[in-house]
Amino acid sequence: AKPAEAAKPAEAAKPAEACKAADAAKPAKAEPTIHLSKEDLEDVNPDDVLPPTKDQVCIVFVGHVDAGKSTMCAHLLLEMDQIDKRAWEKHRAEVSEKGKDAWLFALALDTNPEERDKGKTIDVGRSSFETEKKRYIVLDAPGHKAYVSNMIGGASQADVAILVISARRGEFEAGFDKAGQTREHILLCKSTGVKKLIVAINKMDDETVNWSIERYNEIGKKITPFLRSVGFSSADVTFIPTAGFLGFGLKNPIPGGPGSGESHPWTGDRETLLGVLDGFESFKRPVHQPLRIILNEKFRDMGMVVSGRVEGGFVRMNQKVLIMPSRHVAEVSGISIEEEETEFAKAGDNVRLRLRGAEEEDIYQGSVICHPRYPVRSAKQFAAQLVILDAKHIISAGYQAVIHLHSIVEEITISALLYHIDRKTGKRLKQPPQYLKNGDIAIVRIDCSSPICMETYEEYPNLGRFTIRDETKTVAMGKILKLNTAAGTVSSTDDN
Repeated sequence: AKPAEAAKPAEAAKPAEACKAADAAKPAKAEPTIHLSKEDLEDVNPDDVLPPTKDQVCIVFVGHVDAGKSTMCAHLLLEMDQIDKRAWEKHRAEVSEKGKDAWLFALALDTNPEERDKGKTIDVGRSSFETEKKRYIVLDAPGHKAYVSNMIGGASQADVAILVISARRGEFEAGFDKAGQTREHILLCKSTGVKKLIVAINKMDDETVNWSIERYNEIGKKITPFLRSVGFSSADVTFIPTAGFLGFGLKNPIPGGPGSGESHPWTGDRETLLGVLDGFESFKRPVHQPLRIILNEKFRDMGMVVSGRVEGGFVRMNQKVLIMPSRHVAEVSGISIEEEETEFAKAGDNVRLRLRGAEEEDIYQGSVICHPRYPVRSAKQFAAQLVILDAKHIISAGYQAVIHLHSIVEEITISALLYHIDRKTGKRLKQPPQYLKNGDIAIVRIDCSSPICMETYEEYPNLGRFTIRDETKTVAMGKILKLNTAAGTVSSTDDN
């Protein structure tokens, strides 16, 4: 189904009623310098213009703090020749001089001073590599609970998550405990739309583990029921043994030799991380849907440059696009994918665009680039199906929390509890609930402080799925069923 029509984008840009509260006092913008022609509004069949390209897959490393995510990620990049050898030797010498040899690989990716000083990832690290089959965008997410918002930002862009779990005695238990981050990271991967999960049981070379198959199986048995409870099927989950610091089980099979799994033949037939990734079937991309690019970064470099992920459709050079919710028209004057200039980018690609006719005030957190004829919808109220995961108290009408919806982080209010859903039958119960508790599924009405870009989950999953957090906990996950794009409220009778 085509998204609902919006006001014609060729009109003068509207005042900032569609902007965030911080932009509300700004005066109306002048007439855009880029104008739309009849040809700009025409549909183009992607089959007629898109050349065949290698699949691009976005992967994110997640897991409890100190599980070895950055170490594994950096070692994989080193094996894929994505870290300059001279720079690596210089880095090795600096790390050794400071007595931080255990952080050798992790510090190769943790680049800001605080990360290097504390030995923990704060921001989402980004890199890439290519195999004969696919191109990979690699995201290294923080594991500390203080930086969960950054982790969500990384997971929301990913097709595949690599859940790194430490097999070291005590470390797995600390991470999988309710106070740890392993459970929450699994929940967030599911709620942000990760399609495949690779569980890398890491540090198998540790002296408390010594490549024990019993320990490997113990961890698998403990974590599998939780994976199923949040919706990951066995077909979407793969377990592998790894030793990230040694580089075992990443690109190449676990070798023989001291400290390896040579005396434990069970590791010999296990797939490597790269083997599992290359073995996944190509993900279906909605290239025939109207254009949607969720923006996550902007900067000036001889003009306005933005980066984001193409969630639907495709974009091409010299195309006129609409920036929402500012309703500003711009022209694409440059496209690049991982520093390589190109004429096109399609659904599934992480892309950087140079925009002619756009200014910084036209783009802000939560902005979406779309086709001028089929604008992304913008609303401040919607109906959603909500699954309550871990609420500290019961939830009733008026409950306030923070929503994470694509690149948006914003305060919301659950203004009404419309229907209870029976977990066994999936049917709506007649009486609206008075409150919700952990394990409940319900249809609710949610109010935002200002209009934000969104779509129904059915039309654009990554623009229609969200997570609700309260303080430092993930409380619920949900999907948007219906938008209220006009004045008034979403009624309980037309949320079908």
